[in-house]
Amino acid sequence: MAWLIGLAGSGLIAGLAYWRRSLSGSGAAAAIIVGTLLYGLGSAAWFGTLIAFFVTSTLLSKWKRKAKAAAEGGYEKSGRRDAGQVLANGGIAALLCAAYALAGNAEWLWWAFIGVMATVNADTWATEIGGFSRTPPISIRTGKRVASGVSGGVTGLGLAATAAGAAFIGAAAWALAGWSVSVGGTVPGPAAGLAGAAGALAEAAPFTLAALAKLALVALIAGSAGALADSWLGATWQSMRRCTVCGREVERRQHCGRPAEPLRGLPWMNNDAVNLISSVVGGGVGVLLGVAIG
Repeated sequence: MAWLIGLAGSGLIAGLAYWRRSLSGSGAAAAIIVGTLLYGLGSAAWFGTLIAFFVTSTLLSKWKRKAKAAAEGGYEKSGRRDAGQVLANGGIAALLCAAYALAGNAEWLWWAFIGVMATVNADTWATEIGGFSRTPPISIRTGKRVASGVSGGVTGLGLAATAAGAAFIGAAAWALAGWSVSVGGTVPGPAAGLAGAAGALAEAAPFTLAALAKLALVALIAGSAGALADSWLGATWQSMRRCTVCGREVERRQHCGRPAEPLRGLPWMNNDAVNLISSVVGGGVGVLLGVAIG
């Protein structure tokens, strides 16, 4: 039944997102696979946390899109998410959920999941909200002013959005894990004896302020660390090009209708690779904090 619920829920959400042009065909297919795995092997806590990220990031990407068009003009990918973007943001989450189910309540995997989801949400909120900053961004590597939309640029507004997006994931996970426990008595899993979400933490105190504070703190720090790692990779190793027409620094291989010339970075380090690596960083920080706080 859990697998059917996961498939139906993922299919409905992915279908709506495809209809609203938030996902491409490949992106919708990847989202269905990831969502089904998270619910089938985990529970509403795993699945719902991913959905919280997807819904908020989609709404923010649609918000005042025309005002952000100039900043997004140099991005490698924008608009409809394809399979690469979906897997870069949710693939590690699905692997962690599968490992959690197989390991039988290894709580450090839950903290890794929180760090990963907090990272991708923080990075998305920073990009979508930070684009409205009235002050030009500065490079996280050099501290010099850079044009809006340049990889590795940060603003005060963007950093505030980073923190808010990361903490939001912690609060959402707390509510969903607590709800899973309160409805069924235990967190539903793929088989008897296998918990599907926050394990001992959720079963002991699903709705206490202490549990909320722990999840929010871990998500805040881990997500912010992962998002800053994303900015650092964007400013140092991400493959960047220069438009031969307008001279703008861009992620795209073509700009202004012409091939853009290589400028810096590693050829294989595209935006999806940056997202994937930064997610690993956030997940690692999440594990260290979750285990340390106890």
